[in-house]
Amino acid sequence: MISTQSADKTLNIKGQDFLTLADYSPEVIKGLLKKAAQLKEAHLMGETAPLLQGKVLGMIFEKSSTRTRVSFEAGMLQLGGHALYLNSQDLQLGRGESIADTAKVLSQYVDAIMIRTFSHDKIEELAHHATIPVINGLTDQYHPCQALADLLTIQEMKGTFEGQNLVYVGDGNNVAHSLMIAAAKMGVNITIACPDGYEPDPAILKLSKEFAEQNGAEVKVSHTPEEAVKDADAIYTDVWTSMGQEAENEKRLNDFALYQVNEYLVQYAKKDFVFLHCLPAHRGEEVTAGVIDGSNSAVFQQAGNRLHVQKAILSEIL
Repeated sequence: MISTQSADKTLNIKGQDFLTLADYSPEVIKGLLKKAAQLKEAHLMGETAPLLQGKVLGMIFEKSSTRTRVSFEAGMLQLGGHALYLNSQDLQLGRGESIADTAKVLSQYVDAIMIRTFSHDKIEELAHHATIPVINGLTDQYHPCQALADLLTIQEMKGTFEGQNLVYVGDGNNVAHSLMIAAAKMGVNITIACPDGYEPDPAILKLSKEFAEQNGAEVKVSHTPEEAVKDADAIYTDVWTSMGQEAENEKRLNDFALYQVNEYLVQYAKKDFVFLHCLPAHRGEEVTAGVIDGSNSAVFQQAGNRLHVQKAILSEIL
């Protein structure tokens, strides 16, 4: 049975925001992964963990969602709390109420806010004015909850982070940003393989390289997919056109044509490589059905881990 004590005192993050993994030490990230593994095991054993009895999470969505909404809502329920779905168009926020006022009002009603939005500046402003923790469910710059689930999946599949080579093939987007930071913090070597002009944000790349140096890892960018995935322990990809980029779709399909994760490309990786994808996936575009539905794929385990890492975050900051 999971202890009903609501937080691990060794992590000491109660009341903190969860906006980017760059804010957290490797020790805290490892602690969250340990807590997630405990909560997952308890859930699979049918045990309850009412760590957040009476707590309420407000969930603001400016972008549509499957995994983020369902995993956070289910997670709060499993922890004994409650989650409120707040579509931004249903809030006064959608009619011009300021982010500052929204933050201050919601701080009177709920115990934490999770927001899935476009601009990262918006979530930082929300966190600045809120008196309760704010969790990043996704912004155009970062996707930290996804990266934490990615780490848990790699840990489960490989048993260690030490010496692991992770290759992300595709757009240097929010998923790539958080994945770089997560890998660097855990000492995992990561290469971003992308077309020219689609590299990660230079400032985030620089920061990730600094973290990697501190933790004995390496962060690289490559424009040659075959070279990048050579001897990879894990290969990760994402859709080529993210929400808000629909007007660029045709150009992106052309620019990324040589960056599809397919049977030809994965032959350069280790035989026991793990395939990862944050989902939703477009079979036939960024990945072939043979790879994503093949024996090396862990994408649904990875999706399931969103639930447990988010429960760990919630139980530690509330």
